[in-house]
Amino acid sequence: MAKDNPNNKRPRFSSYWIYAIILFVIIGVNLFSGGSSWQKLTPTTPSELQDFLKNGDIEKILIITNTRQAKVYLTKDALAKEEHKNVDDNSLFPTTGSSPQYEVKFGDLQNFENEIKKTIQDNNLQTVIGYDQESNLLGDFIITLLPFILIIGIWIFLMRRMAGGGAGGAGGQIFNIGKSKARLFDEKTETKVTFKDVAGLEGAKEEVQEIVEFLKNPDKYTSLGGKIPKGALLVGSPGTGKTLLAKAVAGEAKVPFFSLSGSDFVEMFVGVGASRVRDLFKQAKDKSPAIIFIDEIDAIGRARGKSNFTGSNDERENTLNQLLTEMDGFDTNTNVIVLAATNRADVLDKALMRAGRFDRQIFVDLPDIRERKEIFEVHLKPIKTSEALDLEFLAKQTPGFSGADIANVCNEAALIAARNGKKAVDKQDFLDAVDRIIGGLEKKNKIITPEEKKTIAFHEAGHATVSWMLEHAAPLVKVTIVPRGQSLGAAWYLPEERLIVRPEQMLDEMCAALGGRAAEKVIFGKISTGALSDLEKVTKQAKAMVTIYGLNEKIGNLTYYDSSGQSEYGFTKPYSEETAIVIDKEISNIIEEQYIRAVKLLSEQKDKLTELAEHLLEKEVIFKDDLERIFGKRPFEKEEEEVVEK
Repeated sequence: MAKDNPNNKRPRFSSYWIYAIILFVIIGVNLFSGGSSWQKLTPTTPSELQDFLKNGDIEKILIITNTRQAKVYLTKDALAKEEHKNVDDNSLFPTTGSSPQYEVKFGDLQNFENEIKKTIQDNNLQTVIGYDQESNLLGDFIITLLPFILIIGIWIFLMRRMAGGGAGGAGGQIFNIGKSKARLFDEKTETKVTFKDVAGLEGAKEEVQEIVEFLKNPDKYTSLGGKIPKGALLVGSPGTGKTLLAKAVAGEAKVPFFSLSGSDFVEMFVGVGASRVRDLFKQAKDKSPAIIFIDEIDAIGRARGKSNFTGSNDERENTLNQLLTEMDGFDTNTNVIVLAATNRADVLDKALMRAGRFDRQIFVDLPDIRERKEIFEVHLKPIKTSEALDLEFLAKQTPGFSGADIANVCNEAALIAARNGKKAVDKQDFLDAVDRIIGGLEKKNKIITPEEKKTIAFHEAGHATVSWMLEHAAPLVKVTIVPRGQSLGAAWYLPEERLIVRPEQMLDEMCAALGGRAAEKVIFGKISTGALSDLEKVTKQAKAMVTIYGLNEKIGNLTYYDSSGQSEYGFTKPYSEETAIVIDKEISNIIEEQYIRAVKLLSEQKDKLTELAEHLLEKEVIFKDDLERIFGKRPFEKEEEEVVEK
């Protein structure tokens, strides 16, 4: 057996020993170079000094010119007197004849000097007057070193900040700045997310599960001559579950999983991003097979040559070039799969998107009604509910919600129930949570004048009436005039989930959106600023009809939409000035036609509109049943039912 190295038992050297030695040296120099400065002298006054002089007790007076202070040396005979017996007790060191016993502070040096000389001459004394200047070695030494200490301290602080605040190793912070910041997922200690925790996203989940299977059982695929994909890009709207899918991969895969963000490559130093990419792939290759997950890859993967107006060398482009080389270059890393997520796939570089780098693009869409039901099942597991909730009903109440939105609904419902002192969460809490997320917090104490409240009631009643009378408008759920967030009133609809939209459907929706302003015009004969959000909505819809979807006869079957994202960096329009005039005119015509249509419809239903608005003023909230009581059944619902039956 090998003997233990005796050097290992030596105490580790600490830098604090250096600081202690320097401190003791400074104190020692100051102490022994001027021992008198460590002596505590007895203070006295100029008048007492004159008395001591006249009595012949003073041997020497040392005047310190730069501090306006004088030190008094007593004679040996004076030290034996009763009145001077306490001077020895006040000293830190035993006094001798060569050490001062008193100190006196004076004002003007010339006057003080003249008085002492006059007293010495009048009494024929042998007292000696001396002059000196004192310096504080410790203070002077610290003042001399202070600028250097500050500069060195700031330099060390900056180096540590730039190196990531201590995430390096034994090599020193500055030498680790090019190291990768990727976090290695440890399935034994980290919270494990599996594919069972990912509801919906069936297509995306199958693609990702196959990637995990590639690494678990590669022979199954390579035996037929196939190659393992280099990478997969998760693309989708915010909150749809891209990062959650990556977490599930980390939990399911029995291989090392490196996770980091695209912004982790960006630093103020030139070449650091490329160095971190090299280090990341080196670590992954050493532990291969492995998976690298880069979240928000658009931070470094934007198309090269865009938005670089200075013409300088862009550090982000260098990082992207290195990433391209590592993913598919001469020295290609085998058995390392790169997963990436972004919601801006249109701005990514084409070289990054090609086959051989990101072989698969997995689109993570917003969940449909069936998938929303599954997502509710996952997020309702930890929530204590008071009844068996109708998950299909909740899924219908949340059209267009992402997985993150549904998780927020469940959490908000639990908070609302707790705020109201309930022991469990019920159906109404979920409905209130949906209202809270869509409209904002209720503001029942907001000061609104009766006239304003009446205008708001007719505005919201106008929306409800027009949407009720039009075939393709979204069915109404409820209307409220209780202020929420920035809105003074709101109407909740349950839009039909369509994959394609026809012109008549868009026009009916625009007419319903303009119903609020039309109601103000019909009832009061004047309009207000309350329709701002409605006008913004219909303007976007009309512009989309004309310039994007090609649904306008005069413009024809043309679209000016650029799916590649190139147009956002340009300063010119993709059409001529004459076409721009036609586009503006057609957008205005579409909106005005629907406004006139809404005014005509509300004029015909003025009595029922007034009844609905008065009921809304009384109750502040009305539901679908109230509209059925006033207007009757929607005239086209029977036709729809017949079509369904057929």
